[in-house]
Amino acid sequence: MRLHREWFVANAILAVAMTVAVAGCNKAPDVTGTPQPATTVGTEIDDSVVTAKVRSALLADEVVRSFEFKVETRKGEVQLSGFAANQVQIDRAIEVARAVPGVKSIDNKMNLMGTATTLGNEVDDGIITTQVKTALLADSYVKSADIAVKTRKGEVQLSGFVDNQGQIDRATEVARGVKGVRTVGNEMSIKK
Repeated sequence: MRLHREWFVANAILAVAMTVAVAGCNKAPDVTGTPQPATTVGTEIDDSVVTAKVRSALLADEVVRSFEFKVETRKGEVQLSGFAANQVQIDRAIEVARAVPGVKSIDNKMNLMGTATTLGNEVDDGIITTQVKTALLADSYVKSADIAVKTRKGEVQLSGFVDNQGQIDRATEVARGVKGVRTVGNEMSIKK
């Protein structure tokens, strides 16, 4: 199991590094013409490594069920989002993430699950998540690659780092327009 995890982490780091190298890091101006904060290829790769290490640490921790958390990193700031069964899991996830080398700060965007879900809820939530991601991809203004989507009982949680408030507002509006979405939680942050 440990070898499988290490292989997964190594491949995830390699995939992200290759994506960053191909995509480049130049940020185009937003709709107001304001240039966006630039990051270097090195910073993006460092962030990818930190993300992979945090995910691996959460996966290895007995208290934390990392599959319910989304981990994103921007310039060393780690954003944890998603749903946890209890406050102990949230507190432990923050503690585990903070201990990872390269983590400068933690942005806690995690929420409590509440009641248990049924298999039907999980299937419906998976469909809603896919539909929201598809709608975000289809929108030319929203940088959907920067936005993570989690759904629980029709409650959609959007998280990640975006360029400006307009993208946050537009992503929230797009998600609300998807059939089956009861509420949309905005856990997105503007890139610094």
